[in-house]
Amino acid sequence: MKLQVTQENLNRALSSVARVATSKNSLPILSNVLVKTSDNRLSLSATNLDIGITHYIGAKVSEEGSITVPARLMQDFVSSLPAGIINLDLAETKLKVTTDQYQSVVNGIVADDFPVMPAIANGKTWEVPGALLKKALQQVVFAASNDETRPVLTAVILHTFEGHLYMATTDSYRLAEKDLGPNTEDVTLLIPASALQDLLRILGDTTDPVRVTHDDQQVLFQVGDVELVTRLIEGKYPDYRKLIPQSFATQATLKRADLVNVTKVSSLFARESAGSVTIEVDEASGNLSIRSVASQLGENNANATASVIGSGSITLNSRYLLDGLNALSGETVTFGFNGKLEPTLLTDAKAPDYRHVVMPLKG
Repeated sequence: MKLQVTQENLNRALSSVARVATSKNSLPILSNVLVKTSDNRLSLSATNLDIGITHYIGAKVSEEGSITVPARLMQDFVSSLPAGIINLDLAETKLKVTTDQYQSVVNGIVADDFPVMPAIANGKTWEVPGALLKKALQQVVFAASNDETRPVLTAVILHTFEGHLYMATTDSYRLAEKDLGPNTEDVTLLIPASALQDLLRILGDTTDPVRVTHDDQQVLFQVGDVELVTRLIEGKYPDYRKLIPQSFATQATLKRADLVNVTKVSSLFARESAGSVTIEVDEASGNLSIRSVASQLGENNANATASVIGSGSITLNSRYLLDGLNALSGETVTFGFNGKLEPTLLTDAKAPDYRHVVMPLKG
């Protein structure tokens, strides 16, 4: 293998794929990145056997070939090089990397041993706008569970319902759902949230459509010159729609920034009580008040003016409430609930395609 490539392109590709390579695995080759030429292009690939990422970049190829090299070393090294042309020259399992100022040799492992994710042969394919997918991931992925004992809840469900494509997550304490618009395909995919966090990084500022191909076991996302393939999680996702309230006994609409501010301040006094804050909505005064008490630190009461229907109070985890408020992007938020033990729904009337539910604490 002999080729020339720009430092900028090689660095960008290594940044895309190297995160997936892991040194914690029992297979040493999984901490390597596969460097391979094909059709006068250079491809860099990494996998942890559940997720695989491949990034294609333009290169001036003199001799075809392939090798795997340590991902961490290669990424750190190339990112430290100045902009310009990099020469890659492979002799047996040693990759010689040279520029005008640097001459280095990286010891590799033959590419024959590198595990390749199986291709999706007879899958369904459809597209979604890149900007829409990025926004959906930002609003939804954080609410997935980290509890590996309940693998289904570590997934993001991507599914069609009544002709629309939805993305949703829940960790049983909160729930986030995004409507991605009409979709004619019949889709139900349980995608690891960790894979979609990698996809979010890959999406960057792309406005290109993202091509999605899937079968019963895997899903492939193609974003420009980058491909991400991941195994799907097996199991049945809970019927989360039952948790989303449709009407409210108590409802307050106010500036989102106001609710964020009073919640942030109250959360400082709620550290002793695991982030517990009590929100009271009063129709007579047109006020939403939030209270937190810490026996060692003191207590805090804060008020915000709101347009109120009904009166009532509810106790919530302030961190989950702030996460939900930050996922909304409009200037106002509507905060609705039906009683102390019923779910709270956060919405924005101007952006009804996103809904966020926070489950109450027993106050």
